[in-house]
Amino acid sequence: MSRLDAIDAAILKVVQQNGRISNAELAERVGLSPSACSRRLDILEKSGTINGYHARVSPKALDYKMIAIVHISLSGQFAKTLAEFEAAVKLCPNVLVCYLMSGEYDYILRVAAKDLEDYERIHRDWLSALPHVVKINSSFALREIIDRPNVGV
Repeated sequence: MSRLDAIDAAILKVVQQNGRISNAELAERVGLSPSACSRRLDILEKSGTINGYHARVSPKALDYKMIAIVHISLSGQFAKTLAEFEAAVKLCPNVLVCYLMSGEYDYILRVAAKDLEDYERIHRDWLSALPHVVKINSSFALREIIDRPNVGV
């Protein structure tokens, strides 16, 4: 989808705030008939503009009290090296986010751990075992200031 019109933007604003809204209520809020709203929503989903609906579960509610920001350097940036690392990191259940980076490090990860002992286990059993890793630099978040799940429309 190349351009969003005002109605598409309004739909996105509403579903970012409430992904469980009924189609009838969404249609009413954006000024469309339910059938037209449903067609628009379907197009936004199929085009990849909306790439999913999910619940945001608090890591603390699941006893994950610690967030580590982990910088990873690999032995090289060959396509095979990157592909093997990326396939392996996707298997680690504690990795919440993984970005391929420009600059000093190849990847930055956000990792959830229950405590320091749990992070040590994750570091030993998962992060250090990832293919082609030559350097791991971990920092620990002291306090979350903002975790914005939505982008501006």
